[in-house]
Parts: sequence; structure tokens; C-alpha cells
Amino acid sequence: MQASQLILYSVPVFVLLIAVEWVYGMSLGRNTYRLNDTFCSLTLGLISRFPPAFKLGISGLVYVAVGDFFGVAALSSEVWSTWVLAFLLYDFSYYWKHRLCHERTLLWASHVVHHQSEDYNLGTALRQTSSSFLLSWVFYIPMFAIGIPADVFIAVAAVNLLYQFWVHTEHIGSLGVLDRILVTPSNHRVHHARNAEYIDANYGGVFIVWDRIFGTYRAERADLPPVYGTRTPLRSWNPLWANLEVYAQILRDTWQTPKISNKWRVWTSRTGWRPVDVAARSNGWKAADAGHEKYATNVPRAYRAFAVVQFFMLALTTLWVLLDIHQMALDERAALSILVLLSAAITAGILQGRGRAVGLEIVRSTALFMVFIVLPQSYFDPLVMQILGLHAVFNLSAIALVCAHQRLAVRSPVNQS
Repeated sequence: MQASQLILYSVPVFVLLIAVEWVYGMSLGRNTYRLNDTFCSLTLGLISRFPPAFKLGISGLVYVAVGDFFGVAALSSEVWSTWVLAFLLYDFSYYWKHRLCHERTLLWASHVVHHQSEDYNLGTALRQTSSSFLLSWVFYIPMFAIGIPADVFIAVAAVNLLYQFWVHTEHIGSLGVLDRILVTPSNHRVHHARNAEYIDANYGGVFIVWDRIFGTYRAERADLPPVYGTRTPLRSWNPLWANLEVYAQILRDTWQTPKISNKWRVWTSRTGWRPVDVAARSNGWKAADAGHEKYATNVPRAYRAFAVVQFFMLALTTLWVLLDIHQMALDERAALSILVLLSAAITAGILQGRGRAVGLEIVRSTALFMVFIVLPQSYFDPLVMQILGLHAVFNLSAIALVCAHQRLAVRSPVNQS
């Protein structure tokens, strides 16, 4: 089984563990999940798989180019020492990548996605960026240069990523001596906190020893509960905007500052730096203190039910695309990917209580239904056509039920009280 398949087939296990954590938290009276935030986190996880599926990364080309340049023969994957070396080097490289993702604006623009949630749970672990393929490969060039085989690199990367899933929970306390060696829930809670005392700490992937060596370790304090999220709250459930938020700010600052040197610094500066002339007339990037209330929206139960069912339809569509990626034509992949992206964005708007979102969903679903009717059935693979039709019929039916429910709720004296 390839590493990418390992991650894909782990998804049902992740979903099960998320459900277990939710039930456990509810039973303790310490539920750490909110529907709208969880919807955003999980849809971000879904769409983060599209860039690899479309082979947008260049790490494979870099691997070949570096190997050719240095002329180093690949180490044997049959020797256990190769695997140990690769695992340690990957985690060391990950530490520096992760650290610089927090310390430099351009890298933070991609990584910020993982930190935007103001909740901390296993769902947050799946909140992944869709733009890491742009620059993350840079940090692993030394591994390619010394001859780590590609299959070994991919395998240890997958294991490193899978390990990090379980540390995203509030329900596991200190683990004693393990907290001094490994990244544990206690250590990683500190990393996700926006408290001034915890900022810029605990960057390790599997081993926390890198943080201890390089002075970035902070222990979780019993008298200082972590407050989660970014210093500048996202205030949106839209997964597309979550990916674009900081990039948009960078582009605005670059455009608005007149000095050429500042235009360059916007992209290369330490995270949070902005040109004085731009910051003075802008309301963007206002830091929130640790007492800042979580972003929340309250929408009718029918809308929330629609979002839940919509998410499972999007998840099934995404998984099917990824499992059948090699048999699917490019235009079919693109059509289903756009379907998922638009559905996620509009459903997020519904969860935010935006009045136009329901209308947009009606227009989108009607257009999709017309495409299903007008296009020849042989245009796409029959299964793709069935998925398009199913989405259109479901969404139109669901929106009709939601609208009917809202009319009944308005007319009902009981619901008006």
C-alpha cells in the first residue's frame, strides 16, 4: 500500500475517533465541538487532498534534480538504518519548516489554516492547508541530497502526519516523562494557543526534543489554560476564504504601500509585520487578546441539518474522486472538485446566516440539474453523471424542505415565543 493510500484509508478511522471524542466529551459535560467550526475544519481537510490528486506539487521533480546534481546513489530501503535515519531527518526538517511557517509571512499564509479554529479537538487535526505544495518541499532537499529513497521519504512523511492526529485533544492530560521526549497533547495544546505566554513554541512533529535543543519549548501550565485560534481571528466558516485570508492581506499590502523596499518586505518579513503607511490606515489584522470571545453564529436547526448531510455528500464525493483518480479524466476530476468547492463555500455561507447563501444554493443546484439534463449522458462517465444528478436533486429537495420549515416556524405561535 502506498503512503498516500494509507492516509486516505485512515479517514474512516479518523471519523470514528472524532465521533468517539465527541460522545466522550458530551458524557463529561466538556464537549469541545461546535458544528459550524467542525464543518469548516473537515471541509478544509477534504479540499486539501485535491492539490496532490492533481499532482500540483513539484517535490518529485526536485527529488530527481537534486539526485542528479549531487550524483548520490540512493540508500537501500532494505536496511533498517535507512528508515531510522529518514524518520529522524524528516522530523528534524519538519521542525524547521514548521517553525519558519510561524516566523515568516509568506509561509504563514499557507500554515495559518491549521491554526484558525478556536476549538481544539481531533477535527482540528484534519484542518489542513491546500497550498503547502508551493514551498514545503524546500525544507526536505537535504534528505534528497544524501540519497533517502523516494518511497522511504513518502512513507516516513505519512507516518509523521498520522502521528500528529491524536495530539489534537483536550481530553488527555500530562503524560509525564513522555512530555519531555515526544509531542503529546499537552505540548501541542501550547502550540495552538494564542496566549502571549505560549506564542511561537513547540514546533516538533513527533519529537519535542528539537524544541528543547533550540529553545522553543514551553510547558503547559495548570494556571494558564490555552486559548485557541490566531491572534487575528478568521471570523468565517468558509474553507475557501480560510485558505486565501493571509494571501489576500499580503497582496493588498503589496499594492497599497508605495515604497519598493516595503513591497518586498511584505513577502519576506517576520509574521505580523506590515508597512507603517498601510497599517496606519487599515483596520485589518487586529490582534485579539486571550479573553476574546469565540466567533459564533446561530442559525436555524434546519440549516444545520442541511450542512451535516451536505458535508457527508461532499466527503463521499471527494473520497470517490481520490480513489478513482487514475481512471477519471481530467475534466471529470475538475468538475467534481469544483462541485465540492462551491458546495462547501455556499454551505459555509448558510451556516454564517448570510441571506443570499440559500438563494445561491438554489441557483447552483438548479444550474447543476440543468447540466445533468442537457449534457449527453455519454459526456462524462456514467457514475460521474449520476453523482452530478444526485447532488442537484438532493440540494434542491433539501433547500425546499429548509424553506418550508422556516415558513412553518415563522407562522407557528409556539416557535415565535
